[in-house]
Amino acid sequence: MSSILQRIARKDRAAVEECIETYGRLIWALARKMCPNKEEAEDAVQEIFIDIWKNADKFDPSQSSEMTFVAMIARRRLIDRLRKFKRQPPMEVLENLTSGPFQSHKDIQDCIEAKQAIEALNQLRPEQRQVLHLSICLGLSHQEISTLTGMPIGTVKSHARRGLIKVRELLGLDDRNNLKGATA
Repeated sequence: MSSILQRIARKDRAAVEECIETYGRLIWALARKMCPNKEEAEDAVQEIFIDIWKNADKFDPSQSSEMTFVAMIARRRLIDRLRKFKRQPPMEVLENLTSGPFQSHKDIQDCIEAKQAIEALNQLRPEQRQVLHLSICLGLSHQEISTLTGMPIGTVKSHARRGLIKVRELLGLDDRNNLKGATA
């Protein structure tokens, strides 16, 4: 029996509907987590399904599962959209830049700490940085990261743990200080 993607590649219209029913929830969940609002997520989902239909003929069941293939297309499209948004700052950021200097000492301190954290993240291995970005910034679970990246779940957890340890080390935070704060 042919997979959904193989049937789509043969222009089977019923397979298109089956693809939406089968993978729609997964793609919607990924889009909602990685897009800034519902409207952007809706646009992303449409683009993802168009990419799936255009690339269905490239699916090779001996290379990956259908779900992995679909998730990788979704991941690529969503990352492309994120890169696009990073190049175009949102309007509220532009308004904040023109509204004047920092409002308080806390604003300055938050800015300094954010810059230090970004610098620490940039020193990580690419895999660790990717896993932490997907987890912390986009709120994805280890399982979702595993599905998106194709990494085994254990590898995702290892990259997350080692990455966090390295960031703490680079920021000069040690576990003894964290334990004191937790018991106080």
